Amino acid sequence: MAQDDVPSVHLAPADGPTHPANDSTRPTDNPTRSPRVAVVIPCYNDGALVPDAVSSTQSSDDVEVVVIDDGSTEGGTQRALEELTQRGIRVLHQGNAGLSAARMAGVKATLAPYIYPLDADDLAMPDALRTMADLLDANPDTAVCYGDYEEFGDSRLLRLVPRKIDPYRLAYTNEYPVTALFRRGTLESVGGWKHLGAGYEDWGLWMTLAERGCRGVYAGPGLLTVRRRLHGERMLGAAKADHTALYRTLRQEHPRLFAELKDHRRASDMSPVRKLLYPYVYGSRRRFRFESRVKTLLDRAGVWTLRG
Repeated sequence: MAQDDVPSVHLAPADGPTHPANDSTRPTDNPTRSPRVAVVIPCYNDGALVPDAVSSTQSSDDVEVVVIDDGSTEGGTQRALEELTQRGIRVLHQGNAGLSAARMAGVKATLAPYIYPLDADDLAMPDALRTMADLLDANPDTAVCYGDYEEFGDSRLLRLVPRKIDPYRLAYTNEYPVTALFRRGTLESVGGWKHLGAGYEDWGLWMTLAERGCRGVYAGPGLLTVRRRLHGERMLGAAKADHTALYRTLRQEHPRLFAELKDHRRASDMSPVRKLLYPYVYGSRRRFRFESRVKTLLDRAGVWTLRG
């Protein structure tokens, strides 16, 4: 099979998180060793899920964790955040400013050299945090370590990702994970996540890395880097109706990426068929809500999904 196509493998149903909540969670600050990884967890009315997200990071004393309350209005969420504070977890409170601002507040409040953004409804893979930090240590010329991840909840899928940062892919769609381990210096130099709305902040950041020629290191086959919960209509799914306008903004924010598209096309290791189809399948065309159902069927059938 072609190297540029990496398969999404359907998994058997299972209930609950891989990492159950642990009420004995300890603070992550180690007086003898500075943490290498800062886990930044924005939270907006996710009180039922954020304790599991926090607990999924706690198997190692090599991390510092900060939860950013982005103006939550639910009483249950406020109680959950207070309980986290009582357990020694650092919680910052701010008015509702959106995902990007919450993440950047967490970046500014931490010191570790590597940043791992974790949504409050997702789960970290603790062993992966250590492995990814080791890979960044061993590859000082790379900006980010990222890898395959599991989707769970409404459906289950092992989603594999491209092995390198490909500007041509990113010009049309984002097949890279929301959660990765970023080098702090890189995030700060490019301005981190910028508010675009509706979950397109991550695509914008990956575009920025590609535009600037940043390199990433793939965590390796068989190593899951995060468990991403699918439940109801996530922010990114709700953005489909606004895709055309959001994509136009992405193009305006990354003029160099699109100006050099012909060069990126030649350099990409995608198959000729994908290079031909991506501008038509993805790109600026309008997105429809039914597409998520169609994509799920294609994932399960192994059609069009990334293959390895």
